[in-house]
Amino acid sequence: MNKVNLVGRLTRDPEVKNTTTGKAVATFTLAVDRRFKNKDGQKEADFVPIVVWGKQAEFVGQYLSKGSQIGLSGRLQVRSYDSQDGQRRYVTEVVADEVYFISTKRKENNGSNQNGLSTGMGNGVMGLDEDFHLMADEDDIPF
Repeated sequence: MNKVNLVGRLTRDPEVKNTTTGKAVATFTLAVDRRFKNKDGQKEADFVPIVVWGKQAEFVGQYLSKGSQIGLSGRLQVRSYDSQDGQRRYVTEVVADEVYFISTKRKENNGSNQNGLSTGMGNGVMGLDEDFHLMADEDDIPF
């Protein structure tokens, strides 16, 4: 079984391109916090390359940006290619089948609500109705 589930934040805006056949592909890096702190008491993160295809790629390009917190489900893929210097290179990445929006990056008083989360999501965006509310970041949870 090859199944990967991750929750993290985008380290940069997604890059969306189209293949020669017109299929959308988005790439970005996801920063995923490790469960435990290191010996110095600091949090560490892994930086995981992500690839998304098709309609999901279009969604990612349109609605996500650096700092967005997402959850995703997909598979681990290892591929290789020959570089210009003739060396064989290996790339390990996650190919996401499902991408779930969790929250936006915190903003400085422009377009944000009292929790610091973006309120720029109008009715019908991403198929969500007016009762949709963003989840608070774990720093905002009172317990």
